Amino acid sequence: MKKATSVEEYIENNAHFKEELTLLRDLLLQTELEETLKWSAPVYTINGKNVVGLGAFKNHFGIWFFNGVFLKDEQGLLINAQEDKTKALRQMRFENLTEIKKEAVLSYVKEAIDNQKLGKTVKPAKKVTKDTLEIPTELSQFLKQDKNLLKSFEALTPFKQKEYAEYIATAKREATKTSRLEKIKPMIENGQGLNDKYRNC
Repeated sequence: MKKATSVEEYIENNAHFKEELTLLRDLLLQTELEETLKWSAPVYTINGKNVVGLGAFKNHFGIWFFNGVFLKDEQGLLINAQEDKTKALRQMRFENLTEIKKEAVLSYVKEAIDNQKLGKTVKPAKKVTKDTLEIPTELSQFLKQDKNLLKSFEALTPFKQKEYAEYIATAKREATKTSRLEKIKPMIENGQGLNDKYRNC
């Protein structure tokens, strides 16, 4: 399927849901949202921020709420297409025209607009840096006992340092912490990350 250069062309490209997409589009245009085209698909924004998008596939079509996780979803109309992966995005999915309840769609869209105005967005996960790294006391003391080991640890990437910090912090028993510290010592000295051997498979 060729990439659409306009919303009209997107609807034409998905002619099997032409009437359905047109109806949803008309509902969205009743609101204060601005219509744009992003990723070759219709996206509706407010103050330049993505609020909802229209999408069509072979067997279904629907509305994508970019920060749908904040919607109350009192009618149970939303789904998360990728559990444990998708944090913010939620879908209102349909298979035919009769499933579209205009009032429900509009109420969800208006709530999404209000949420966007309130600044309700999922913040991206913070990148691990040396400033955000929390090193458990046992690991810190262990490193300070050996200056060369400490230098080797400090030469590791923040991500690898975090792996080691969590490995020690999650040990519940002192004996386990001690055995883990001994295990990771040669790995740190060699500049390895805790799970490097699995990454290189």
